[in-house]
Amino acid sequence: MVDTDSGWDGRGGRGSHGTRDAGGTWGMRGARAAAAIPGRRVAAPDRRVALPGRRVAAVSLVALAALATGCEPGTATGAQDAPPPARPTQAAAPSPTRTAPVTEDAKPPAAPPPSPSASTAAPAPAPDPTTARPAPEPSTAPPPRVLMRTGSESDRVRELQARLRQIGHFGRNPTGYYGSVTADAVRSFQAKRSLPVTGSTDEVTWGRLLAMTRVPKAAELRPPTERPLAAPDERCLKGRVLCISKNSRTLAWMIDGKVVSAMDVRFGSEYTPTREGVFEVFWKSRDHVSTLYDTPMPYALFFSGGQAVHYSADFAANGYGGASHGCVNVRDKKKVAALFGQVRTGDKVVVYW
Repeated sequence: MVDTDSGWDGRGGRGSHGTRDAGGTWGMRGARAAAAIPGRRVAAPDRRVALPGRRVAAVSLVALAALATGCEPGTATGAQDAPPPARPTQAAAPSPTRTAPVTEDAKPPAAPPPSPSASTAAPAPAPDPTTARPAPEPSTAPPPRVLMRTGSESDRVRELQARLRQIGHFGRNPTGYYGSVTADAVRSFQAKRSLPVTGSTDEVTWGRLLAMTRVPKAAELRPPTERPLAAPDERCLKGRVLCISKNSRTLAWMIDGKVVSAMDVRFGSEYTPTREGVFEVFWKSRDHVSTLYDTPMPYALFFSGGQAVHYSADFAANGYGGASHGCVNVRDKKKVAALFGQVRTGDKVVVYW
């Protein structure tokens, strides 16, 4: 079929829009002109006589197509030398730490700073409760039995005081009465031996003290006085006399210039002083209680008004830290009890410096 609109009659004559060259192909000018007319179909040129330049162009297009379809990750040349891309959700592994040569003067390297994810890291597992050390159970053993405490009075208390004095914890002669001075001495002993500091003498404290001391001698248990006796006043050298020295703070019971017994005493304060001079015993009261001060005055030997020689529990407990209301206090109960049995009404009393 012949396209009636092409201007060509099939015999190679001149058409209305172009010319045919000697090779049987369209002239380029006629081809471009035919392509410019809308709605006109243009006959395809004979491909068997394609120009050499078009072969080169076809080869280039094939090469570009091959490159475009062969660029997958990891297959291009040199891809093995490139580092793999980092994953945004996974932290990069730290590079191995290089160990510096160790020398005697080298300081240990500083610890690396904590990673940003350290605050969100899982907490360390708690120790296995089966391996934790159980809390010590409270002791169920009963406390040691108390043998002596404040207010006790006995020969054992006298021995306690004598033994404490042997090792320097009791600074006076034994009295047999467990007062504040004795309690302080026991506390000192307990603290030095790492015992419970209670001030009371229990079985443990007593056993430790017995192991550290010897049995006291009779002179240690019942010394005549804590202080040396003063030289007797000459008014004391005849008859039956209670010879009382304020200077040495002692009382000597004397018969015809001979000392029968001696004991420590204390006197009244400056506001209630003990009277000085020569007196005589006018009244004896074994279990006397002061109506003025409402205090016990056992074994009282009255010699001047309301002033008397008597036993004082306060003196036995607190020593010379206190004073009387004018009486002559004795702290050794057994000695003053024996004195009370020997002294008679009318015997002389001498109080002097």
